[in-house]
Amino acid sequence: MKPLTVIGFIGSTLDASEAAPSRWNKWRPSVNLCMHEDLRVDRFVMLHGTAHQALAEMVTADIATVSPETAVERRPLDFKDPWDFEEVYGKLLDFARSYPFEPDSEDYLIHITTGTHVVQICLFLLTEAHYLPGRLLQTQPSRDRQRHTAGAWSAIDLDLSRYDSIATRFAAAAAESISFLKSGIDTRNEAFNRMIDEIEQVAIRSKAPLLLMGPTGAGKSQLARRIYELRRLKHQISGPFVEVNCATLKGDGAMSALFGHKKGAFTGAMSDRPGLLRTADKGMLFLDEIGELGLDEQAMILRAIEEKRFMPVGADKDVGSDFQLIAGTNRDLARAMTEGTFRDDLFARLNLWTFSLPGLSQRLEDIEPNLDYELDRFAQRESTRVTFNKEARHRFLTFATSADASWPGNFRDLAASVTRMATLASSGRININGVDAEIKRLSELWAHSRTGPSDNLEELLDDAVLKQMDMFDRVQLAEVVQICRGSQSLSDAGRKLFAASRNRRTTENDADRLRKYLTRFKLTWATIKQT
Repeated sequence: MKPLTVIGFIGSTLDASEAAPSRWNKWRPSVNLCMHEDLRVDRFVMLHGTAHQALAEMVTADIATVSPETAVERRPLDFKDPWDFEEVYGKLLDFARSYPFEPDSEDYLIHITTGTHVVQICLFLLTEAHYLPGRLLQTQPSRDRQRHTAGAWSAIDLDLSRYDSIATRFAAAAAESISFLKSGIDTRNEAFNRMIDEIEQVAIRSKAPLLLMGPTGAGKSQLARRIYELRRLKHQISGPFVEVNCATLKGDGAMSALFGHKKGAFTGAMSDRPGLLRTADKGMLFLDEIGELGLDEQAMILRAIEEKRFMPVGADKDVGSDFQLIAGTNRDLARAMTEGTFRDDLFARLNLWTFSLPGLSQRLEDIEPNLDYELDRFAQRESTRVTFNKEARHRFLTFATSADASWPGNFRDLAASVTRMATLASSGRININGVDAEIKRLSELWAHSRTGPSDNLEELLDDAVLKQMDMFDRVQLAEVVQICRGSQSLSDAGRKLFAASRNRRTTENDADRLRKYLTRFKLTWATIKQT
């Protein structure tokens, strides 16, 4: 039989007593849970605020009296406001992630009788999500008040289907408390976090269009849907979320798909079609890859944004649709305007709120929290929780944040990688062999998908400059840029680039050498990292 550990807060009221003798004549949940003959508690992890230090010491002494075999581990945990969902959930999540759980050799019960209701809800959520790998423990006093007893206890296994509806209701109640637009991911990139905070304010306070820019796989589609869900949660929107990839709208069918058509408008139009804009009425329309739309479609989109009206194909009068718009693109729309492929008036209308999502290579510190997020998503999809062993996790993160990992598909690549490793981990644990096989697979996939050195230079240099460069210089500069984007600092990139010759030079450091090289092409570290 495994040792049993109970985790719970002391009750500032229920566990306290004004007079020392009287504390043995009342039911005190943290003390009494250690008095049950059919519940042997080997260890009690006692969570408490710093202000309740004296109470924690008294409860510890009383547990030692009634259950000498129970080891008490006191853990101070302070909340500025114990009724604030975001603070309570965040600090309990930090505790859960840092605690050295050993579910293979210990059983855990999470005591939810004490603490504020917010604390109890958050403990429920964290247990339901397996961040706290155990069962819930409820205790209550005996109905026989004439004699003092240990009371009653019951354990709740959240894997039972009869608790699914409860978990859903609690999850909905706590949704606003977690960093909503980040899907609860504890992202660490400061620039990204500032941008998300700003997007959240705009999403709540403005109905103006948003333009999300960034490379393929940077998360534009997921962010757009989260913005929609946030607005719906705030009762600011009631219609559906309609997503369309504009790159798939080609030829005569583009107008019909977007704006609808009347029966008989063209050959094959056997009935009326409302179109995507009408479908998004009272809701949100996400036009991904908007830069791929033709100029005629762009003109009609502009009118639909400004007037909330447009003309279906073959109609003799216009129709209305009150939708909110998010546009996404991985193209340089400013360059597209100069080339005449994107309307400047539409860009001006979209450019009120423009946000550039960085690729994964520019957010290396966010790979680890996104790794945990993808494992959670896998567990939800497949009803199977898979974890890394310590050595395998370190090996994968070392590779994922190195210059060898280009992540051309960004977060899509990372999600696919985690899915493959988790699926092939038959024991539920991803080991070194699984990681090594995945690293080999990724390296081969990326080697086959490279399209040439000009891919990362076109974002940095003008066409005229590129045309005058020798292939030798282009290949060399492209590799330098790639290493810079995968490095934490100019010095870090320099160490990688000049590792062999460093000891032979005494006058210049690695950062200076790299800075001078980039200056030849009128490039700076900041330009490379921001592009």
